[in-house]
Amino acid sequence: MKILVIQNDPTSPVSFLGDHLQAGGAHLSNVLPHHGGDLPASTAGYDGAIILGGAQHANDDTDFPNLPRVCDFIRAFHEEGKPLLGLCLGGQLMARAFGGSVRVHDIFEYGYLPLDLTAEGQADPLFADLAPRHHIMQWHEDTFSLPEGAVRLMTGATTENQAFRYGDTSYGFQCHFEVSTQQAQHWIENFNHVIHKKLGIDEGNKAIDRARGELARHGNAAMDFCRTIGSRWADLVRRKSRIAGAA
Repeated sequence: MKILVIQNDPTSPVSFLGDHLQAGGAHLSNVLPHHGGDLPASTAGYDGAIILGGAQHANDDTDFPNLPRVCDFIRAFHEEGKPLLGLCLGGQLMARAFGGSVRVHDIFEYGYLPLDLTAEGQADPLFADLAPRHHIMQWHEDTFSLPEGAVRLMTGATTENQAFRYGDTSYGFQCHFEVSTQQAQHWIENFNHVIHKKLGIDEGNKAIDRARGELARHGNAAMDFCRTIGSRWADLVRRKSRIAGAA
């Protein structure tokens, strides 16, 4: 099983999700299309794709001219029935690629915030039998509308669209469920200047302290969530690959 990993920013790696998938036998091929890396010529040879987060806005084609090509790849994987998994910016790019809109949010979400499964989420194969609420790492200032025909799977108090499914193979998330506790700690401790610029020194320090406490309380459980969703998504990739190989 070979997975294309589209890394939109050097500081936002596939992290624990990648480790977990590789431990399960997946082969990951990582590209950084906005930082000197080349997207492959086609989807050939790949069984699925993961689109990661980044600091850029999903509509910033001027500063990041490869964003439309990333959207083209998203559509191509989907049309070929090859499973997709989008995280934060990756989920926003999936929404854009499938006809939804992405805009600057009224709320800046940061830290391990509570997310609730919708009724549709509780019935979805990736989420079956999971607890109704999970605290997952967030760091975003944009939000997206659901593409026509998409199904909302997770929601939050300040951001309605936290996870969705499009068709039966494409899953987009607003949260960063891919991160290890070490990666989250690295973000919290080493990117304080970003939070201070966004919120100011006093409010930024409050947010950083809150995020530290949330990491301590929820970080390990969030990694359990990653194991479950990652394993079930990998099973979907294998199943679709077998079906395609038998056709």
